[in-house]
This record gives sequence, structure tokens and C-alpha cells, in this order.
Amino acid sequence: MRSIIVAALIGAGVAQAAAEDDPYIWLEDRNGAQALEWAKAESERTREVITSDPRFADYYAKALALFQAEDIIPFGYIQGDYVYNYWQDAKNPLGVWRRATVASYKTPSPEWDVILDTDRLAAEEGIGWVFGYGDCLRPDYRICAISMSPDGGDASVVREFDLEKRQFMPDGFNLPVSKSAFSYIDADTAFLSAAFTDGEVTTSGYPRVVKRWKRGTPHESAPVIFEGQVDDLSVGGFVMIDERDESRTPFVQRSVDFYTSELFLLRPDDSTVQVPVPPQLIDWDIFDGQFVFIPAEDWTAKTGEVMRSGGLYAFDFDSWRDSGETGAYVTLIEPTERRSIETIASTKGRFFVSVLDNVQGEVLAFRHADRKWSEPVRIDLPANGTVSIADTDVQGSAVSFTFNDLITPSTLFWSEDDGESLAPIKAMPARFDSAKYVAEQFEATSKDGTRIPYFVARPKDQSGPVPTLLYAYGGFQSSMLPWYSGLRGQLWLEQGNAWVLANIRGGGEFGPAWHQAALKEKRQNAFDDFAAVAQDIAARGITTAAQLGIQGGSNGGLLVGVSLTQRPELFGAAISEVPLLDMMRYTQLPPGASWIAEYGDPAIPEEAAFIREYSPYQNVVAGKDYPKTLFMTSTADDRVHPGHARKMAAKMLAQGHDVLFHEYLEGGHGGSGDIRRQAEWYAMEYMFLQQSLEGAEGHAGMAMMANRAAPFAAAGAAQPEAGRCGVPDVAATANGPRAAGLEVREAAARQTCDLPPTP
Repeated sequence: MRSIIVAALIGAGVAQAAAEDDPYIWLEDRNGAQALEWAKAESERTREVITSDPRFADYYAKALALFQAEDIIPFGYIQGDYVYNYWQDAKNPLGVWRRATVASYKTPSPEWDVILDTDRLAAEEGIGWVFGYGDCLRPDYRICAISMSPDGGDASVVREFDLEKRQFMPDGFNLPVSKSAFSYIDADTAFLSAAFTDGEVTTSGYPRVVKRWKRGTPHESAPVIFEGQVDDLSVGGFVMIDERDESRTPFVQRSVDFYTSELFLLRPDDSTVQVPVPPQLIDWDIFDGQFVFIPAEDWTAKTGEVMRSGGLYAFDFDSWRDSGETGAYVTLIEPTERRSIETIASTKGRFFVSVLDNVQGEVLAFRHADRKWSEPVRIDLPANGTVSIADTDVQGSAVSFTFNDLITPSTLFWSEDDGESLAPIKAMPARFDSAKYVAEQFEATSKDGTRIPYFVARPKDQSGPVPTLLYAYGGFQSSMLPWYSGLRGQLWLEQGNAWVLANIRGGGEFGPAWHQAALKEKRQNAFDDFAAVAQDIAARGITTAAQLGIQGGSNGGLLVGVSLTQRPELFGAAISEVPLLDMMRYTQLPPGASWIAEYGDPAIPEEAAFIREYSPYQNVVAGKDYPKTLFMTSTADDRVHPGHARKMAAKMLAQGHDVLFHEYLEGGHGGSGDIRRQAEWYAMEYMFLQQSLEGAEGHAGMAMMANRAAPFAAAGAAQPEAGRCGVPDVAATANGPRAAGLEVREAAARQTCDLPPTP
């Protein structure tokens, strides 16, 4: 006990010393006058540098046209007899929430019924509302809980809405701005995972208590039925609805940290029984009375069955709920080293699994009857590209899928018979001439010998090195899988450039082991992987170091920060979006403490040691040549504090480095909200890259490496293949801001996990 206390005191001293020695800590004051004045001045300087380029007007016009385009696929989700969609265009830059009947949706020109006009609401209330979601109460879907953020941040209001009357319910379930969570139990009762008062939140700023809230009563007086610990990540309550008879089973969950949780069945007397599953789960669902789950660790059940990390397993939930006996656990999919499960979903009669094999995808389907599982059947979708489960009707047999790759626009396939037969019902028009480009998959070898796959889109007639943008994320088990982007095509590829997506460790491309290989003290593996890809694309003659730009957001912004401080000689330009950068203080900037399971805790000396080794803010120095760098952030980002980007930019500027910084007031972590602002964000980034990389000549060493290798055919290279993508997925934006023309904003890639969200 004494050693724990001493270590805690030492750790606290380390954190305190870091704060006291930091001359830019005042920039952590999110809305402080001095900090905002600095951010405004630097943003204006950056805008002048970038937007004064005579080409910028064209960049912005193209980006805005793509965001406002009305010929994209209106991805949606089924609730009852309707498909719901959120839509933004020139008339409605904030957007409208709307619906069409399923029959109408499948036609070329659906008849849309607008439910909520966010632009009109914003004008009436004087608040720039950003739509979050609309969760409607089964089985009739008449009453909905709508979540909206006043500035694009994670903190949101909840307002109950009557779809028949088309108005908010003043006496309904309504909540002020917070990071609370709301979930219907039935028509008159809801779970409120509260995060309003200091006593209701964890140290990460998320809910610590679950309340049962009765309609017509103040939420403050709702009784607490479940509590977590102050240093937990969060708690939550929710109901699973049985597709067979619409019966409801309530659950509560305690998230100890980002990856470890305890799931409980909630009895009528509010007592709880822990569900017999591993504490680390990637995903789970209940289908036809079966509890289906993906463990993130090897686990042995009390019945003796051994379940392997990353596999798919099931047990008889009906039996366990009624008698306490699970029966035998069933293996549905065994994991392999280069195969992983991306997502699971179900209709009323079939269970679907999206699988990656060497970052190439397919969808498998199972049936269950008489307590027996069928063998998996592959859904007949195109190969060698993006294959995703777009939506499923849990009350029926409709299911939809998407297909695309780096240079092939999305097609939406629809089935009314559980995927037995498919028909393409909508297709995204081409935004650039794909015949001029090629999509390939290669592998680099990292420092420790690990094979790192990556995807390339480049001009088909390329004869020498060209400006190239390398993008990656590398964290939180989020897979980075190639997706079609009209914006990338028009503003980058059509300029004669190349684009690369790296599947570095820390992601989920090869299951939990791939993620765990970059956790905490192993974080350097992700950075080494990224550097290996940078060197490999130069060795293949695709680009040179001086022509290579790098980009990443959030955790990917940290990746960029580390890369430019550790290996500046490999890059010519860098864009770090909404980044973590001061890793010695990230836990002090809420909700940073929620990611300790990913990065480690700087308050613990042993962990502070390996964090300090790579933390960009602590490792940037004067007198060293760094690539030109652009930091992008938002005042309203309440997930990754803007202080990270502010402080790093200020420190680098004081050291004399070539740095630009831009901060929007709105948009939050994902840059959502007004599509005009989103278009400007992208236009500025691509303009910066073009300015920084065009005309650059490669470093001699890298050029020699390129000359020794035949372009695009290095020894032992993987055969060129079309890209494969699952996340970020266009379907993920169906219940939120629509990324017009891009299909999906790159930022969506950092928001693929359930709340609490990833950075």
C-alpha cells in the first residue's frame, strides 16, 4: 500500500512540474480572452497565407460544390416503415432530418418528408444547432428523442419530439447540455446516465450514475439504480428489444476503462446479475435468444470452453436469463493472424458479419433455428473493394450493403430477403475520371520485421515521384480502410498527386492483437510502422521525402506530431488535426483520463517515462529542421482539448519553425455543422499541401533509394489490388451530418467506437 501511495505522490509531482515548467499553459484556457485572442491572430495569419493563393477560390468552390451536391446517395436507416436520413445542401447548410417510405426510398427520386429543419430551428433560437441523432420509440416510432449540440461538441441537449404533430414536447423527456446519455425503457420510463453535477461524473467527465426517469418528473429527482466508481470511465443503461416478440430486456454496464467493462442484466427489483462474458469485448448483440460476442482477449468460460481473442462466439441467452445456465458456448468464427471481424448486425431472421482478410472484406451470414447455428454463407457482393453493412431492419428482412474503393464510387445494394438476393438501387456519380488512376495494395516492413499493409491511389501514367499524402490513425482498434472521396480526387489526385492509407498497428485491421501491439509502452510500434510506410513508398519511386505530406486527426494528429519530431527528414509537410500533443498533461484535459488504457498514465512514473519519450510537445526543439506544419482545431472540441494544438504551435513558432495554426470556433471534434465551414477546412488543407509540396525535390538519400528500385515494383512487393474499406463508412453518417461529395469526412474515421468516444 505504501509503495502505491509513494508512486502516486511522485506521479502527481511529475504532472505538477510539467505544468509549472510550461510557459504556454495559459493556452489551455479554452475560452480565456488571452488564449482566444492568440488563436484568432494566428488563424488570421494562416488564412492570409493559404487563402491569398490565387488557386484557393477554385479549391473552395469545388469543395463547396461537392458538399452541396444533391446527387449523392442519401444513406439512411430503417425505423418501422420508413428510411430516415439527415441531409445538408446549399439550401440547408445545417441540414434537415427527413424520412421516406421504404418503397419510395428504393426509387431513383424518393419522396422525402422533412421532420426537422435544423436551419429553421437555429434561426428561431439563435443557436447553431448540430444534429446528433433521432432515436424513436418502438414499435410505432411516433415519439423520438433528438440529440443536438449547440456547437458541434460532444456535449448535447436531448429533446423529445412528436413526429405526428411535428413539434418538440415541452413536457417530455428533455435534458440540458451535458455528456449524459438517454435511452428509452418504455413509453413512460427511460434510463438517464447522468453527468450534470460533480457527484454524477467520473474523472473522465462521463456519467457515473444510472437513473430510472419517469415521464412527467424532474430528472434531478429520478432515483439512482446503478453506480460506478469515480475513477471508472463511465456507466450506462439501455434496453435490448427481442425481435421475436418486442419484449424488452434492460441492461446496465460499468466501463472500468476504455476496454474493460462489466455487463449486467437488470432484474425487476433493480438487482443485477453479471452476464457471463469476458470483461473485454469488441462487440456483442442478442439474436434469436442467443448472446453473440467478440472477445478482445482469450477467455475461458466456467463451462470450460476456451474462446480466442477476435473470434465470434455465442451462448443461449434465453436459458441463462431464465435458469442461470448458458449451455455450451458455440464457435461461429475462429480468428486467424491476418483475418478479423469488423462489424456485426442482424435482421429479424439472419445474422451478418463483416470480415476482413488481409484488409480485404466480405460479409458472411448465419441463420439460427431450433437452437442450432447454420454454417456461414458469403453474401454475393463485389470483391476487392469496400464492402460494408449499411443498415439492417431488425423487425423485418431488409438489409443493405455498400461497395466502393479508392477510385470507385459507392453503390448501395438492397435486399428484401435477408441478403439472399441483391439489387443495386443507388450509385454515387464519379467525381473524377477513375480511368486515369490505379488503386494498389503494398506492404512495408517495420523496424521489428512486422508486415504493414498500405493502399495507394496514384496516376496510372506516373513516370516519377509525385507529391503524395500519407494518412493513418493507428489507435483504439479502429480500422482504416480505403474509401472513395470526390474531394480527394478533385483537389489532390487531379493535380497529379498520389494518396496513401497505412494500416499501422494500433488499429483493428487484424483484430485485437494488432491493436494491442501498440498499447502503452508499445506505442512506438505504431510510429515505426508509419515511418516504414513513408520509406517504402519512396523506395518504390512513388514519391520523395521532400514531396511527402502526412495527415492525421485526433489520435492520428498525435501520430503526425510524433512523426515530425522523431523522423522529420522523411517528410516535407504535415497536417495535424484536432490532435493530442502534450501527452504529459493529456489526462488533465477532460476527457483525457478516459484514454489511460490506450496510452498509459503520466502520473505513474514508470508510464510517464515511456510517454515522455515520444510526447511531441516535450520533444520538439529549436535548431532542428521540421517539415512545414499546419495545426487545425476547434474551440468547441470537447473531446481533444484545443490546448494541445495551441501550445504546440506556439512553442514551435517561438523556436522559429515554419508553422501555421487555425482554430474554428464551432465544429467540435468531428468538424460537423455548417457545410460551408467544412468545405473551407478541406480547401485550406489541400491548398496548404499543394503550396508546401509542389516543386519539391527529394532528399539525396531517398532519391538514391528510389533510383535503385523499379517504380512500383520493389522486390517482394504485394501484387497491386484494389483498395478495401469498411471504416470510415458512409452509412455511419446517415443519422448525423452528411458529408456531401466526400461520401464521408476523414474525421469520421476517429469516431467509430461507442461512447465514450475515441480521440
